[in-house]
Amino acid sequence: MPSEPLIQLRDVHLAFADNPVLRGIDLDVQAGQAVSIIGPSGSGKSTILRCLTGLLRPQRGSIRIGDTQVEQLRGEAGLIALRKQVGFVFQQYNLFPHLSVLDNLLIAPTKVLGRDRSEAREQALTLLDKVRLGHKAAAFPGELSGGQQQRVAIARALAMRPRLILFDEVTSALDPEMVGEVLAVIRQLTEEGMTCVLVTHEMRFAEEISDQVYFTEHGRIVEHGSAEQVFRAPTHERTRAFLQHALGEGGQRPSRPAPDVLSNLGRYSLSV
Repeated sequence: MPSEPLIQLRDVHLAFADNPVLRGIDLDVQAGQAVSIIGPSGSGKSTILRCLTGLLRPQRGSIRIGDTQVEQLRGEAGLIALRKQVGFVFQQYNLFPHLSVLDNLLIAPTKVLGRDRSEAREQALTLLDKVRLGHKAAAFPGELSGGQQQRVAIARALAMRPRLILFDEVTSALDPEMVGEVLAVIRQLTEEGMTCVLVTHEMRFAEEISDQVYFTEHGRIVEHGSAEQVFRAPTHERTRAFLQHALGEGGQRPSRPAPDVLSNLGRYSLSV
């Protein structure tokens, strides 16, 4: 019997004034899964992530993360408790420009969680090594490339020891040559069993790392299933049309690397 999902959305509706954005979203994420939400721009993908963190409150429906009913939270204390469990990495890095890389990682664990600074510092340095930026601990954000700043943002989210991490188009603001270094870090997290929900236009990456894929359009889930089913044998005509466009004319994918290459973090060069 399947275990209870870590994340469960049921019949979630949200509108801004007279503009419906989410029209009855049902979505499940099991602990340890990587789930990608794909679809055209404006289809509600990022709005789903913001509802998960309480940044937006739906007018109807239920959102549960673990034992927390997100839509029922009232007051800042409940939202802070939720965000201790949920890491969020945005399109923009949102690093504090006046703080060093290391201090960007220390501020939330020490100020919000009340951790001992020396313990938090040791963990922060370990996380910077994890994202291949241990040598940049003393640097300031303005001295880093976009890809490096986004890797710092991922490390900062991990510093809170969350149960899951949400990624909202984290490569969309990057130059093409920097995309791979960020995807490599996300790939490693999924391989280690971190629960990850990704909104992404990186179709090939989503196919390779996702346990489940949801295709959205006009605020609805049009199709969902395993990555193999959605990408290789979509059942809905709109999904097929979207993937054909996203993957190039005719829907032809580049030849797919062997699994041992896919699992090798080194397939993406990490800039230093």
